[in-house]
Amino acid sequence: MQDFQPKNFKFKLAVGEIVRQEREKNTGKSLNTFANEYEFDRGNLSKIERGIYGIQLLTAWKLCEALGIKFSDFLNEPSEYLLWLTAAAL
Repeated sequence: MQDFQPKNFKFKLAVGEIVRQEREKNTGKSLNTFANEYEFDRGNLSKIERGIYGIQLLTAWKLCEALGIKFSDFLNEPSEYLLWLTAAAL
């Protein structure tokens, strides 16, 4: 079941955008190549990056390892990105 509540939807969009940006910046790999190399389901990863799927804690941990970023930094980024989104909307 999809969760389209505004706060949850914005959070999923923010997390997805961060995952996509970090993948492109840190690995330079396409979604397909990244998913195959690190054994992620390509379809699910695509849905996470587009904000369709929320991300589970274990998946977030594995993504951080694959992207070479600290899990604590990853947890802080969505709130900073959401602040940027809110400011941009004004």
